[in-house]
Amino acid sequence: MTKSTPTGRLFLCLFLCFLFSLAFQASSSPTTEARALVKWKNSLSPPPPPSLSSWSLTNITHRCNWTGIACNDGGSVSEIILSSLSLNGTLNALDVASFPNLTCFNVTDNNLSGPIPSSIGNLSQLRFLDLAGNFFEGAIPHSIGQLRKLEKLDLRVNELTSSIPLELGLCTNLTYLALAKNSISGELPLSLSNLVRLSEFGASDNRLSGELLPDFFTNWTELVSLQLHDNFLSGQIPETISRLANLQWISLFTNNFSGGIPRDFGKYSPSLIFVCFSDNSFTGELPPDLCSGFALQYFLVDGNNFTGPLPDCLKNCSGLTRVRLESNQFTADITSAFGVRPNLVYVSLSNNQFVGNLSARWRDFMNLTNLQIDGNKISGRIPTELGKLSQLRVLALSNNELTGRIPDEMGDLGELFKLNLSNNHLAGYIPFSLGKLSKLSYLDLSENMLSGGIPDELVNFENLLSLNLSNNNLSGNIPSEVGKLSTLQLLLDLSHNSLAGSIPSNLAKLTKLENLNLSHNNLSGMIPASLSNMASIISIDLSYNKLTGAVPSGRIFQQAPESAFIGNSGLCRNITGLSPWGTSCKSTHHRKKVLVGVSVGVSCLLLLVILIAMILLVLRWRKKLPDEEIKHLKKHEKSEQIIWERLGKFTFSDIAKATNDFSEEYCIGKGGFGSIYKAILVSSQIVAVKKLNAPESGDVPAVNRQSFENEIHVLTQVRHRNVIKLHGFCSMRGCIYLVYEFVERGSLAKVLYGGTGAAELDWGTRVKIVQGVAHAIAYLHHNCSPPIVHRDITLNNILLESDLEPRLSDFGIARLLNSSSSNWTTVAGSYGYMAPELATMMRVTNKCDVYSFGVVALEIMMGKHPGDLLSSLSIMKTSTISEDPNLLLKDVLDPRLPLPTGQRAKKVVFIVMAALACTRTSPDSRPNMHFVAQELSACTQTYLFEPLGSITISKAIESSGVKF
Repeated sequence: MTKSTPTGRLFLCLFLCFLFSLAFQASSSPTTEARALVKWKNSLSPPPPPSLSSWSLTNITHRCNWTGIACNDGGSVSEIILSSLSLNGTLNALDVASFPNLTCFNVTDNNLSGPIPSSIGNLSQLRFLDLAGNFFEGAIPHSIGQLRKLEKLDLRVNELTSSIPLELGLCTNLTYLALAKNSISGELPLSLSNLVRLSEFGASDNRLSGELLPDFFTNWTELVSLQLHDNFLSGQIPETISRLANLQWISLFTNNFSGGIPRDFGKYSPSLIFVCFSDNSFTGELPPDLCSGFALQYFLVDGNNFTGPLPDCLKNCSGLTRVRLESNQFTADITSAFGVRPNLVYVSLSNNQFVGNLSARWRDFMNLTNLQIDGNKISGRIPTELGKLSQLRVLALSNNELTGRIPDEMGDLGELFKLNLSNNHLAGYIPFSLGKLSKLSYLDLSENMLSGGIPDELVNFENLLSLNLSNNNLSGNIPSEVGKLSTLQLLLDLSHNSLAGSIPSNLAKLTKLENLNLSHNNLSGMIPASLSNMASIISIDLSYNKLTGAVPSGRIFQQAPESAFIGNSGLCRNITGLSPWGTSCKSTHHRKKVLVGVSVGVSCLLLLVILIAMILLVLRWRKKLPDEEIKHLKKHEKSEQIIWERLGKFTFSDIAKATNDFSEEYCIGKGGFGSIYKAILVSSQIVAVKKLNAPESGDVPAVNRQSFENEIHVLTQVRHRNVIKLHGFCSMRGCIYLVYEFVERGSLAKVLYGGTGAAELDWGTRVKIVQGVAHAIAYLHHNCSPPIVHRDITLNNILLESDLEPRLSDFGIARLLNSSSSNWTTVAGSYGYMAPELATMMRVTNKCDVYSFGVVALEIMMGKHPGDLLSSLSIMKTSTISEDPNLLLKDVLDPRLPLPTGQRAKKVVFIVMAALACTRTSPDSRPNMHFVAQELSACTQTYLFEPLGSITISKAIESSGVKF
């Protein structure tokens, strides 16, 4: 052995120091980690929730047991999981260098904002980075490419901008990449093709543009899910997409793609389940091997320019559940284009150029709820076998070339909600059997060649909203029983027929009807004066009949245009500014001129005397009027002028006139805060007026007026498709009047618990309603400045448009969320929907709205208030023994509907899970509405963890803890 020299010993010493320094850099002391965590905690504002109380420098030795913290075998922090803790603040104060062994960082569903710090690229051991459901902004840092061990990156539902960094392609271990629901722009970098292990890629709901390069998909051999919908991508789909052998889910809808779909698409993807190319500019024919693996369930290509016939392979896709081909240019014969598919629920072939007949084989689609083939060139007869589709809710065959009679078997479709056979060549009588369709809400048989009378049996419709029998050859009288259709609201159109006899006075019972058209018939006699009581009428047309006598007085007749009465030679109508017409008017016209001449002279003299007397009285009254009362009147005048002038359309006086000074006949609802009136203004604008009872002392107290007006002004600035627009307010006569836009269908409660609640609100519609309400609340909480807390979210305060789009209403008790108004001394809200903390602390926060939303979502899914369920769940949480620990989720869903299947079942389960998370007892454990809304919108690809029939409520609660 050679003797060591001083130089060698020095080198050895330096080498050992170097190794020591490396070891020191690869580890971090407990104190360093603890201090870094506490420093970040203290930077959060407002003060972090009590759940982080364990984070304390006096408790360093137990830091591995702190909330959300886990350590590896060496005692170093390896996981930070802080999802759904309502954290506010940024990541700027988090010293990531203190956590060299961190493998998982999860802060989903919080209120964190600011940029994603570039220092995050120093976490070299990180495998899971989940920042979804926050308010992170700015660009994705380029340093993220340094995370070479990263397997999952979830940045969904934030406010990220700029483009996707090229360096992201260096993270070659990624299997899951989610960038949806941001404002990311630019093109998809080709460097992403290096992610050879990628299984799921989602960048939907962004502002991505450019084309998909041919080599983009070359290396993605493991890809299962591709979601790029709702962007601005353009160009053609690369041929390489056809080689993705593991692809199950592809969603490219709502982009600017053009050209054809690659001919081999689907040929090498036997597991393809979901295909959605809707709302693009695709052309050409569909690929012939689209369903080569026979696994396809959802096929949606509506809103394109596809041509040609349907591929033969679709006949063998026995698992198909939903097919949407509407609004294209498909041709060829569809008589035998579809094979028997027992799982098919929804079919829309509308607005194409299909020809052929309706096959009797449609009877085998026993789960079909929607069959829409309107707007084609289908001929032949309507097969009687359609009457066997016991689950059918929508049947639309309008605008075709159908002939023959309407089959009596149509009356066997007991679940039918909408029937449209208009604009065909159907002849014969209207079947009496249609009267058995008790759930029918829309019936349109117009523009055919139907003859005979209107069957008395049609009055059996208990839920009919619209009836159109116009442009046929119907004869006989209008049955007086039509007046029994009390739910008729949108339309009654019997025009362009050969109906005779008088107009039944019973029509006056249709108090909800908005549009009445009896024109172009042979109706005779006088117009019943009782029709003046139809307060909801917007449009009326009685022209071109044989009506006689005087047109009754009343708003609906006085405001109707002259064209509504022309073509009735015996009808008399005298209104200032319009010349009288009809023979009966002419016969008395001369006598009226004489009487008018005498009356005018006398009237003018009387008016002059009255005017002079009134002027004298006013002058005398003003002299005695106290100064305070003069100021009070001026205050009213100023309020009316200022508030309503913003709209430039109407004043308080206009509303008072339109409601006959708020007469009961215009009242459409009452609640604990006042009454609601429907006002049809002279301009034909329709508004809803909520009359709130102000304090007995009069209008809004002067000390609060400015604050109140400021809050109302903020509410008038709210702009969201799912939030009712507030036009303004006025304080008059000791009351406050809030004026909203009018919504046709009324409250969700009325529809859900009405006769057609189950049929009209199918599972798809209910999912849409829950999503819309979630987005409305999220907008109020997170997009309004300052945030708005609704305080009274119930089914009564959710209104539905004619297309069942939800609109959140009633800000009567809503206040702006700020430091001075978050605490009230009285409870706000409706019993059964209030969060439990209100009963003890009476502290109103946005988490109170989250709880109410959870109750409402459950109620929509269950078809009844979930009070009993929530009570039993509370017992399950506090007791080890439950009366029914294995309560199945399917047993609490609305029994009026068949159980949802396929993707619809997944969405329903997902909503129930979200609702259960929202109704947690602890406010801090509930997710915020921003995250809930985005998750509900992004649940297009959710997976059931087991079959619906075997999922228990307890399992759903457990799973909701993972997701929410």
